[in-house]
Amino acid sequence: MTVDSFGVDMTAHDQARHQILDAAAEVFQLRGFDRATIDDIAEEIGATKGRVYYYYRSKFDIYLAVYEEGMKNVRRVVEPFSTGTGTGAERLTAMSEAHLVNLMQNLGYHNAIHQGVPGQRFAALKERQREVLATINGLREDYEAMYRQVLEDGITDSSIREGDRRLMTRVLLSSLNSTAMWFRPRGGQDEAEIRTLALQIVSQVIGGIENR
Repeated sequence: MTVDSFGVDMTAHDQARHQILDAAAEVFQLRGFDRATIDDIAEEIGATKGRVYYYYRSKFDIYLAVYEEGMKNVRRVVEPFSTGTGTGAERLTAMSEAHLVNLMQNLGYHNAIHQGVPGQRFAALKERQREVLATINGLREDYEAMYRQVLEDGITDSSIREGDRRLMTRVLLSSLNSTAMWFRPRGGQDEAEIRTLALQIVSQVIGGIENR
């Protein structure tokens, strides 16, 4: 247990916060940001909306937190493969498989990411929201840059064909992320099945840029 200087159990605090984010990701996926309510999120965790407001000030703050958590989580599982052994194409394949497995196991978070940040169309964002939004935009840019660097490595070692690096990276990530539009987990579907599906998708996507 981790306790801060005010005697707050930070482990329990973080667990409660993540419980709200998990619930919110599911609610945003099912209802979309505009139709989702704090009551929906509270009902998902079997609590009152007062408990949700204890941790987050608004629905938009929750959405930003879901988005940020989703980006950090996928980066956490994908990044180790970017600096592993193998050719650029091999590393790009491993990264893409990890990305897809994470997507299929955390579909609500990825759907929130792909909906985009609704607050970007609002002129009057609060300062704290602007700061989070800047962080999120930085996470997205850094994630794309990581893929682009490995793709560059593949072009250098001739495992990936020549092409516009930025365009190839964006097409690759867009192709992977489009899986969120149609994939729905089946009851009893284990991780091995998810990985097999991820490999099949990645094989088709990487095949379009791989040198053979």
